[in-house]
Amino acid sequence: MHTRLPLWSTAKRTLDIIGSATLLVLMSPILLLAALFVKLTSPGPILFRQERIGYMATPFTMLKFRTMQVNNDPALHRQYVTDFIKFANHARASNDAAPFKIDNDPRTTAIGRLLRRTSMDELPQLWNVLRGDMSLVGPRPPIAYELEHYQPWHWRRVLEAKPGLTGLWQVTGRSRTTFDEMVRLDLRYARAKSLWLDLKILLATPRAVITGRGAR
Repeated sequence: MHTRLPLWSTAKRTLDIIGSATLLVLMSPILLLAALFVKLTSPGPILFRQERIGYMATPFTMLKFRTMQVNNDPALHRQYVTDFIKFANHARASNDAAPFKIDNDPRTTAIGRLLRRTSMDELPQLWNVLRGDMSLVGPRPPIAYELEHYQPWHWRRVLEAKPGLTGLWQVTGRSRTTFDEMVRLDLRYARAKSLWLDLKILLATPRAVITGRGAR
């Protein structure tokens, strides 16, 4: 067991470095095009920077393409997320939106809606993966205020695995997942983690993004 964990960590980090660097190069035309559209269609920065909670509850700055108008009120999203977590056994995201993203959010720009629908807004996180803040596969990194509403067992999702660009819940549930179901999938991944599982999740992610409902 003591040997397996360091070997696993080294192998996973190697996959993250090679995978994120390769994707950044291959997808650079898409990244540049998305950045250009964000810049030309609304005032404000191209990238949205937000503090998230990473592995072992360590904060880091996560990158996304900006999909909202600048100077928007974050209270709407905070209330949505709070309700989603507090009613963890019952509240589900809408059929068209992933959890933690409000469907038909009035603060979202026209190009932002497209980026969200295709998950292209998440692509700058490849830089977070290359830096070591995140992994290609792992739990979604929470915002600090989400932790205020965690049950004790929810905390395991930030203590047992590095946050990821995609994960088990994204490819199995996506838009039809309650928060408790999402956490259970994160913990299932943490228990069963392997390079083979990571590769399966990575290969299943494009279909999950296209269908918006996860691979079946």
